[in-house]
Amino acid sequence: MQKPRSDLRPNTADYETVPLVKATGFREYDARWILEKEINLLGIQALGLGLATYVHEIGQRPRIVVGHDFRSYSLSVKQALTLGLLEGGMEVLDIGLALSPTAYFAQFALDAPCVAMVTASHNENGWTGVKMGANPPLTFGPDEIGRLKDIVLNGEGVSRPGGSLTRVEGFRERYLKEITSTVKLSRPIKVVAACGNGTAGAFAPEALRRMGAEVIEMDTELDWTFPKYNPNPEDHAMLMQMAARVRETGAELALGFDGDGDRCGVVDDTGEEIYADKIGLMLGRDLSALHPNATFVVDVKSTGLYKTDPVLKSNGADVVYWKTGHSYIKRKTAELGALAGFEKSGHFFFNAPLGRGYDDGIVAAGAILAMLDRNPGKTLSQLKAALPDAWTSMTMSPHCDDELKYGVLERIVVEYQALADAGGSILGRRIVEAITVNGVRVHLDDGSWVLVRASSNKPELVVVVESMRSEADMRALFREEVKPRLAKYAEIGAYNQEL
Repeated sequence: MQKPRSDLRPNTADYETVPLVKATGFREYDARWILEKEINLLGIQALGLGLATYVHEIGQRPRIVVGHDFRSYSLSVKQALTLGLLEGGMEVLDIGLALSPTAYFAQFALDAPCVAMVTASHNENGWTGVKMGANPPLTFGPDEIGRLKDIVLNGEGVSRPGGSLTRVEGFRERYLKEITSTVKLSRPIKVVAACGNGTAGAFAPEALRRMGAEVIEMDTELDWTFPKYNPNPEDHAMLMQMAARVRETGAELALGFDGDGDRCGVVDDTGEEIYADKIGLMLGRDLSALHPNATFVVDVKSTGLYKTDPVLKSNGADVVYWKTGHSYIKRKTAELGALAGFEKSGHFFFNAPLGRGYDDGIVAAGAILAMLDRNPGKTLSQLKAALPDAWTSMTMSPHCDDELKYGVLERIVVEYQALADAGGSILGRRIVEAITVNGVRVHLDDGSWVLVRASSNKPELVVVVESMRSEADMRALFREEVKPRLAKYAEIGAYNQEL
């Protein structure tokens, strides 16, 4: 395999004979590129060879599960990746069309320590990517991705004999039996299953029915053009469609799944969205009553209520805040032996006896349905109303080029840190702390906070604010503090959504 280049253009001879791989596609815990513009199929093949080389380098058994999501080009990308893996001496087990958690489960079910799932998750069409791991249930973090990047970009891939390919038929059924075996509802909870025409449409409705729910399907037909909205349950567009369907049908809730099925979004019986950190808090209350003295891990985008919630305290629960990112929270949940990990983007991680430690949107949906089943006579909106008051924004992402975002963020962190060190204030409230473990989360003396960090998988920054006062104050924290502060940076562009 030739050493990849980053300057190739389509419709040239070199493009057809040399790998194209742009360095920016290697992100903190997975890999994502715009296909053809930032990587070609030969570049994908080089990635497969590099992954095989890394697996041999760390001494792991070279047996790997591969799967692909439902996009027009994902099968071709997986086949190119497989060629590289075979060249590198890997035993490849192809489970076909899959969700990311289907591939993670296959590591356990097929005795394969490694995984490479071809998916761009919720990214727009044109994007492709690979989620990888070599030690279940963990996926790669910065160290592993960094070494893989060096191997691929420096042309250090090593060809080895012994490569083989096995096509695993019928694995969808095996996965569905696994995830539905522990949830048996006592009544048919009426639920909207929203899939945004993504891969989850082939899995989630059937799984929820097997759990005992009455399922109203919404955009479950597979359509890689995503004609209505991107399958991203953190985006306002999808949540509003889910809310409308709940109001139309009288459903008790709506559960939305992203493009590769590892995340779950929630709308309650009144048609109001509940962000995943609040759902996590509700699940934490429910599960800590069943499992006293449990540990939970949450990401820095999540509500501050985890630290002050009286129910968690009375159940002896301990909560640890950690870096945002499915790989980080998954790893910390495993490291601490936590019962569960919750991330505001909708990744939920359940260890035994609830799960196998990886993020699975359908398993999370089952936990939410089981929580409702254990609280007869209470609606989801009533369970939410029982939480202490806090008003948390949606996740808002202004554009910032991958090559620039970390440098821009560093300047923003310095600015906020200097303000904190000087005893400064925001909207009349004193800054009590600036947490810089992942971007900067600025805490105010009334418990409110603002967060700015870099997206791990897109050319964007990430903004979240939370007020302990009111929804109007939450909006003011964004409109009068964060937005004008970030507007001073010419490198920062338009927001994908905003208050």
